[in-house]
Amino acid sequence: MKYFKNLVKPYVLWSSVMIIIPLFVMLLYAVTNSGNSLVNIQFTFENFKRFAEPVYLNVFVKSLKLGIITVAICLVVGYTLAYIIAQFKERTQTVLILLVTIPMWINMLLRTYAWISILSDNGIINTFLEKLGLSPISMMYTDFAVMIGQICDFLPYMIIPIHTSLSKMDKSYTEAAYDLGANPVQTFFKVTFKLSIPGVLNGVIMVFLLSISTFVIPKLLGGGQYVLMGNLIENQFISVGDWNFGSAISILLASIILLAIRWMKKIDTGENSQK
Repeated sequence: MKYFKNLVKPYVLWSSVMIIIPLFVMLLYAVTNSGNSLVNIQFTFENFKRFAEPVYLNVFVKSLKLGIITVAICLVVGYTLAYIIAQFKERTQTVLILLVTIPMWINMLLRTYAWISILSDNGIINTFLEKLGLSPISMMYTDFAVMIGQICDFLPYMIIPIHTSLSKMDKSYTEAAYDLGANPVQTFFKVTFKLSIPGVLNGVIMVFLLSISTFVIPKLLGGGQYVLMGNLIENQFISVGDWNFGSAISILLASIILLAIRWMKKIDTGENSQK
């Protein structure tokens, strides 16, 4: 037992240095107005009150809307692909999941630049349309470009947990449903989908967390004036230098994400209790 306790100590130390202490410093900045220095600090909640201003609320609503749309599309596409992959033999499934994860090996910045070359006015799509005699379409710096970038970058985070749940599912449940007279649609929704709920919730949590906090994709595909929550936080720390307000926004965003995760876990617990 003592041996295992010694193994845990490095992890506890790493967590304290890399997670707990930075979070404490961020929280301290959020409730003070001392600028970039923690000398002569004065405690205040004005940084949180500023977030209620219409300009910041609009950014939050826009981020939430795009996050929900991204999650919904990733869920439909990701579940379909995960379900198809789960129907193959185990060795084939391994190869297909490898193909899904390969794009994740490439830096997100490079993947986003690739979409710029595809969606830009002189990009691949518009060049193809011109050869067909069609008018070019302006796609860059729009909600569409940002959502396409987010969906393609975050889709693997939806496919993998759902596939894990589907691949571990006992096939005898679906066979029993068919034996009891259920049709394929009833079997899917009452058996397959319910048993895959843990993977769905994990995928939804990860995609939502990434989509609502990302700043690289909106900045490159949405243009410099396209601001979401991640861009707002980045601007406060890098451009404006208002670390206090930036920390307050980060704490609020983290709280919203934690509440969403808690709500998702309650749904998962409710589903398990019904089983």
